[in-house]
Amino acid sequence: MSLDELPHKVSDERVNHDTVTSHESEIGSGSISTVSSTVSSVESEKAAYEFLAQTPIKSTDAHLVEFSEAMRTVAKALRRVAEGKAAAQAEAEEWRRKYELEMAHKQQRKIKGYGSCANNELEKLASQLTLETPSSDQAGCCGNHGICSHEVLQDESPGPNPRSSHKLVSRKASFRLSWGCNGDKNGQHKHDFVSFEKGDITTAERSNKQILLKWESSPQTVLFITKPNSNSVHVLCAEMVRWLKEHKKINVVVEPRVSKELLTEDSYYNFIQTWDDDEEKKMLHTKVDLIVTLGGDGTVLWAASLFKGPVPPVVAFSLGSLGFMTPFPSEQYRDCLDNVLNGPFSITLRNRLQCHVIRDAAKDELETEEPILVLNEVTIDRGISSYLTYLECYCDSSFVTCVQGDGLIISTTSGSTAYSLAAGGSMVHPQVPGILFTPICPHSLSFRPLILPEYVTLRVQVPHNSRGQAWASFDGKDRKLLSPGDALICSISPWPVPTACLVDSTTDFLRSIHEGLHWNLRKSQSFDGPRD
Repeated sequence: MSLDELPHKVSDERVNHDTVTSHESEIGSGSISTVSSTVSSVESEKAAYEFLAQTPIKSTDAHLVEFSEAMRTVAKALRRVAEGKAAAQAEAEEWRRKYELEMAHKQQRKIKGYGSCANNELEKLASQLTLETPSSDQAGCCGNHGICSHEVLQDESPGPNPRSSHKLVSRKASFRLSWGCNGDKNGQHKHDFVSFEKGDITTAERSNKQILLKWESSPQTVLFITKPNSNSVHVLCAEMVRWLKEHKKINVVVEPRVSKELLTEDSYYNFIQTWDDDEEKKMLHTKVDLIVTLGGDGTVLWAASLFKGPVPPVVAFSLGSLGFMTPFPSEQYRDCLDNVLNGPFSITLRNRLQCHVIRDAAKDELETEEPILVLNEVTIDRGISSYLTYLECYCDSSFVTCVQGDGLIISTTSGSTAYSLAAGGSMVHPQVPGILFTPICPHSLSFRPLILPEYVTLRVQVPHNSRGQAWASFDGKDRKLLSPGDALICSISPWPVPTACLVDSTTDFLRSIHEGLHWNLRKSQSFDGPRD
């Protein structure tokens, strides 16, 4: 039904003829305002209600339904167009990102002359960052210790965002970050990767998660290190060697002392291997897949001292007193070795200190004695002298303090539960990257222990005006005399000692301090006491 036909359906008794005629003429002309001027608002409203109440409407709904369906079809088409546009924009953004990453790879391959300062982790980082070569005034690095100051990482310039341009008037300033190299000839330059995208700095994920070791091929050779002068250890060693050879077909290497003892006892052990001189001992890390220690923490320290470079994984069985580094029970050695040989298993990377003694007569700091690696601590004390130890301490190029007292302990986090703890230092989780700086009976109430970051280099020097000499010991042995003018340089070694965990690193550490030190052990308060 059209709007022109509506007046003919209305009864003449209900609607005035003049009003209808005026309404028709105004509809024909398309003017709504003329109708409102002819009929008052009150009368028009009343007439509309009467019109709706009396007029039989038959086919109007069909047209409205058809119109609504058409509008719905248009809305669907517009929605599909919008979705297609969003998908095209997302695909274009993805291709743009791939193009930028490819350009970063190409630019990184163009950089030459930095082979000594690049490492494997830099290749992963290059997919996200742009490498730039700074001007010549930023050079001057030693070139031997990882990424240094002449390799500069710069964030990519963030492009304007059209959707937010009406909100942000300006964008963040770009910047550059570089790793410094202070030129210390004996410094251990270490670094952490830093990611910065569009001006936001984030540090790379550190080794704060449990590390798992999984064999790519089955272990073939096991080295046994045992505590000497112990009958129970000797019996257990012979039993474990026999079991590994017969059931696991493993090649067994033992110390010369142990080899002599086993061959004297029984000629069955002719298959065991050992080394004859220091040159063969230096090559152990190229032949041994796994180290098994039978003893206490001292046995683990001795096993680590045999390796001046890389150290194979250590499985330490508890046959000593405390056992902070020996989590495996000897009674269950079959199950423990099965789990380790099959893998994967949790390990703890225990940092070692690399120490150099520099004599006063040396021409420069490159003229040092053979470096010494320690797993627990370096102790500098006054020895038999009755005078206080007087030491000057430096951290990189910064002066730290003068030590006046019985001595000083420079410890790893693994050694935090040893001499450092007895001298008042903190207990630190072995995988926390740091170096402990603990005084021994200082002649100052304000001299408290420090924990320094792992990448620093510590220098302890006996000044020329010292009244007496000092003695340095490394993991409790190899004592060396330090005369006035001599210095000791300590930094973290690049070769840690990986020790296998019974459960995981944290569980083993907490168990050791609970069972070994009875940490925070006291009776609980009675529940029937006074209450609030």
